[in-house]
Amino acid sequence: MPAREPMSHVDTAWLRMDQPNNLMQIVGVMLFAGTLDPERLRSSIEKRLLAYDRFKQVVQQNDGGYSWVDDPEFDLDQHLHHAVLPGAAGKAELQHFVADLASTPLNPSRPLWAFHVVDTALGGQALVMRIHHCIADGIALLGVILSMADESAPPPRHSTAKNREEAADDFFWQTIWQPMSDAMLASVKVSGKLWHKYLELLTNPSRAIDYARIAAGVASEIAKLATMPSDTPTRFKGKAGTSKRVAWSEPMPLPDVKAVGKVLGCSVNDLLLSAAAGALRTYLVAHGDPVAGVEIRAMVPVNMRRPKDKDKLGNRFGLVALELPVGIENPLARLYKIRERMQALKTSYQAALTLSILGAVGMAPKFAQDKVLALLASKATAVMTNVPGATQPIYLAGAKLEQPLFWVPQSGDIGMGLSILSYDNKVQFGLITDKNMVPDPERIVAGFAPEFEKLLMLVLIEPWENLKDPAAVEAGLLGLC
Repeated sequence: MPAREPMSHVDTAWLRMDQPNNLMQIVGVMLFAGTLDPERLRSSIEKRLLAYDRFKQVVQQNDGGYSWVDDPEFDLDQHLHHAVLPGAAGKAELQHFVADLASTPLNPSRPLWAFHVVDTALGGQALVMRIHHCIADGIALLGVILSMADESAPPPRHSTAKNREEAADDFFWQTIWQPMSDAMLASVKVSGKLWHKYLELLTNPSRAIDYARIAAGVASEIAKLATMPSDTPTRFKGKAGTSKRVAWSEPMPLPDVKAVGKVLGCSVNDLLLSAAAGALRTYLVAHGDPVAGVEIRAMVPVNMRRPKDKDKLGNRFGLVALELPVGIENPLARLYKIRERMQALKTSYQAALTLSILGAVGMAPKFAQDKVLALLASKATAVMTNVPGATQPIYLAGAKLEQPLFWVPQSGDIGMGLSILSYDNKVQFGLITDKNMVPDPERIVAGFAPEFEKLLMLVLIEPWENLKDPAAVEAGLLGLC
């Protein structure tokens, strides 16, 4: 009889969140210089990815909920595909291919993931990945995918397979997981009390199933979120359809971003969020839409894993709500407003709150879950992720990774997902949108670098002491806006 393992309540919530207009799958794209060696890629998947049972298991529903069950007919060839794009197979064609996959459900009768090796005219192949959110969150999955990578192009010649795997583990921990976890855990203060309550609910459900107490707690937490007003109605909000669009920027030098942040007293995260807000503003202005006072709320996932969880799948993150001040034209004033809001979030309990809610609604009937999550989704326009990746080049199957990108799914009718990912001292901005709301996300992406360059120009031409007060540089900004 195949092994059976109950699905956690949080993972159940993500499984049941699937709907035609927003599929709960994490989509990633890895752009390589050169071609991937098919045998080495297959070996990496077998040794690293398939070491996790989840990637060889299917989901089965039973009276008590859902379970992970070993797939007796598992076949890697059903999950690893080779695609040849028509025409020039450039960036536009690849983006269209990724958007089509993002709109295509995974086969529920098989393990919920699929990889596509894609031939392109971009100087190398691409690896497009889709993994259902119920398997794990984006932080864990990014770690799993990057753990398949090598330190260098050729494998060590005089080492055993065991030593090579141990070296890869050390490399993964030192260059990818540890800085990523440290950065994410430091971004928001997590309530210890709520954290322990959540762990009790997740790891000891038999002790925690006091439905009256859970119902009262959830009602209290929902009440707090219910008082949060909806953000500004814009063309970015509406009824989501089933077709997606995808775009991404060319990488920007991360040292430049760090240098500007040091002068302005802002974090890299503050600067990148401000550039994203400016790009959204530019798009609205180009369409003749009003922008005065516009606030766009993004739900930001916050990693709540601890170092000991580095090799575990599942979902362990909360959400915080960040208002992007799109209505502010002055780039410096916009940056300082975002810095102020991010500092306020550092003492917020929102992440632990939403994590507790996800655990609780996963225990509730699906109709109740749908109502709670629809409430959360109605408060926001976008889901935004900002993850620091490897600080040095990595290789997979003999090819150098040039640019990694990924997007987490949006729930309800949220029609926009923004992704900021740093890698190899560069940073890139990616966007996935609902076709009905934003059919041309490449126009938003094109505004990302110019918005940062406005701040860079200020640092270069203005006396630094004047940059502490946005009003002091208003006249100088007029020619840059």
